[in-house]
Amino acid sequence: MRALKSLLCIVGGVVLFCFAPAALSSGAPADTSANASPAALAPQGSLVIIGGALRGDNADVWQRIVALAGGPGARIAVFPSAAADPNSAGQGIIKRLNQYGAAAFLVPVAVKLADIDYRQQADDPQLANAVRQAGGVYFAGGDQARITQALLRVDGTRSATLQAVWEVYRRGGVVAGSSAGAAIMSSTMFNAPRTVLATLKQGVTEGREIAPGLGFIGDDVFIDQHMLTRGRFARMIPAMLKKGYQIGLGIDENTAMVVNSAREVEIIGAKGALLIDLSRATTDTARGGFNVANVTISYLDRGDHYNLATRRYTPAPDKIDGKLDPQHPATRVPVFSSDILAANAVIDLMARLIDNSQQEALGLAFGSPAEAEPDLGFEFKFSKTADSVGYQSSAADEYSIFNLRLDIRPVHMQMPLYEYK
Repeated sequence: MRALKSLLCIVGGVVLFCFAPAALSSGAPADTSANASPAALAPQGSLVIIGGALRGDNADVWQRIVALAGGPGARIAVFPSAAADPNSAGQGIIKRLNQYGAAAFLVPVAVKLADIDYRQQADDPQLANAVRQAGGVYFAGGDQARITQALLRVDGTRSATLQAVWEVYRRGGVVAGSSAGAAIMSSTMFNAPRTVLATLKQGVTEGREIAPGLGFIGDDVFIDQHMLTRGRFARMIPAMLKKGYQIGLGIDENTAMVVNSAREVEIIGAKGALLIDLSRATTDTARGGFNVANVTISYLDRGDHYNLATRRYTPAPDKIDGKLDPQHPATRVPVFSSDILAANAVIDLMARLIDNSQQEALGLAFGSPAEAEPDLGFEFKFSKTADSVGYQSSAADEYSIFNLRLDIRPVHMQMPLYEYK
């Protein structure tokens, strides 16, 4: 266990005992410039990016956060900034972290906190120092726009407490966030998005559907959450194309991506994450409506690793010997989804395709007849290529699926779709 250094902190008139892991507070001096670029010092810490709906009994995720923050007794600063009820949300997270061995404390910076000037709080030097001395930070879920509103000054520069978060991350601490706390991890985040289908039909606008995030993972990776449960994988692509991202990671609920200083991503928790690669994708500007071809889509299951720097994947230990043989597929039936944006539909289709004699699978997405342009939908064609590979777990009916090709094009359905006899 790391030695702990104690400090007396006064935050908002309340006396707190703050402890900092000695191993984190020693070494190179912290960058105290309020506006230093994230690239000024390469972060030595880790990110724990949670897709939302994290259960209290998900020990894999909670214990990892505490361990990365310094182990038993680690001080973790909890930011309830995104929550509609910051006190309740913050105290709930503190209770859970402490249950797993942390010494968590609340950072009262939130636009929804009554009787508090959140901008003044965000620049309070004593509060910033309390955060700076922590071994980790946790951002609660809710509305990610509230996080950036609370922690960025009016001119867009970082407040003192946000700068303190960066110092924790740079010197080796952990920055964790769930749902809204995951969205802020990339330099661009969804801000006030439409439905997934409406996003495909109408696109995204800077400052409305998308806005600047806090960029902990860097400028080259787009992050989204509630990925499989809410069928959100398709909405990432218009946003990534708009901002020039090649790599996007979408994490599912009750699941986390742990990203270390070497940019190695590990999936832990209940399910997995989708990896979207647009490095070879093209669009046809002559075709009306949103379209994209040659997207590479992969599913990283729990226990899998993916390196953002080398773009190499490693299946979980229980799948190492479970590489699927394309010459001996399990099934030989067509694969089709009439609602590819439904909960878990995309991963179900990908799993059925990868261990199949079929080379292609189709998914459709249409909206309600009451919506605008009800006849306009999209076809999602998933194809196996020479690079496609799948692994099946030896312990459960679970797959890791790498490098399927995805093409999306607009299609029209004859209306009315059906008639009464």
